[in-house]
Amino acid sequence: MIVVGVAAVFLGDDLLPLLVLAFGAAMALGSALALLRPPAKREEGDLAEASLGRSVVFVVIGTLATIWAMASLLSG
Repeated sequence: MIVVGVAAVFLGDDLLPLLVLAFGAAMALGSALALLRPPAKREEGDLAEASLGRSVVFVVIGTLATIWAMASLLSG
């Protein structure tokens, strides 16, 4: 039997928005939690606390990516 046609794509056409949603949410939540609750036990070479400027930028970028991904998934 010969099968002619388009092969099924893993997770369909929503693969890119799903990946952006996962990475964006992880970036935003991880950076926010690093600011709100730093690790109690630090190892040698660790910073005393997370960099405020970098963490805020990561939270903003992650939130924007998450909003874009959610809008893409919900719109079609």
